[in-house]
Amino acid sequence: MSVERLIDTALDEDLALGPDVTTLSTVPPDAVGTADVVARQAGVVAGVNVAVAVARQAGRRLGVELEAAVVRNDGDRVAPGDVVLTVSGPVRGILTAERTLLNFLGQLSGVATATRQWADALAGTTARVRDTRKTVPGMRALQKAAVVAGGGVNHRMALGDAALIKDNHVAAAGSVGAAFRAVRAASPAIPIEVECDTVGQVREAVAAGADLILLDNMTLDELRESVAICRDAGVRTEASGGLTLADAAQVAATGVDFIAVGALTHSAPVLDLGLDLITGSPERFPE
Repeated sequence: MSVERLIDTALDEDLALGPDVTTLSTVPPDAVGTADVVARQAGVVAGVNVAVAVARQAGRRLGVELEAAVVRNDGDRVAPGDVVLTVSGPVRGILTAERTLLNFLGQLSGVATATRQWADALAGTTARVRDTRKTVPGMRALQKAAVVAGGGVNHRMALGDAALIKDNHVAAAGSVGAAFRAVRAASPAIPIEVECDTVGQVREAVAAGADLILLDNMTLDELRESVAICRDAGVRTEASGGLTLADAAQVAATGVDFIAVGALTHSAPVLDLGLDLITGSPERFPE
């Protein structure tokens, strides 16, 4: 879904049943002003350009012109009180667009903030934190961009740009080797990752020719043994399954290339941001 369509869908959630009755009732029609989008807590921002697009698109929809000036860029760390974005134009338009703008910016900044926590925990190691396809429907491209802004790297974007052979595929094909051969025969050039639960499966996947092995819910000892097998064969590795920030350094020390964290996109807390109207027309409605 394009960003423009996604924004339109989000605006529909607020405007499909009618205009912003509260704003129309309390704000004079000729009031013009400026508002700051301000961080209420420390974090990493992402989706700033999306927020700009929300302001402009909401303005067009309302028949007014809203302008947004970027103060902080994607990937920037912010502290409480830091201004991220400034929006100016008719106050009615600003307040009508407020929640949609903050929803996108807060959600994406939450992803970037969570990713940065993992990236910081892995600093000094060779492991990189990586996302999954456990994304909010319709938001995948934006969430994955937020992961990059937070210092992570992306896994596959969809089902067709790389193959990931999981337990259900193995069950359907009969074995790891059989599943691998079937995918390779169907798509000779596509990268193939194989999910393995045991060291025995790792050996089978490496022998089959896997490009990457996903080491799922393994102990530290199993991770170390699997990494040694894969490294000797020139195969990259990725740890996954129930990992926490407290485990990050130990898991990275096993030598894995990537640590997959679905929570980056499916469970990241929204970064608390607010919109503060700082100037506006002094005009009031007639008594």
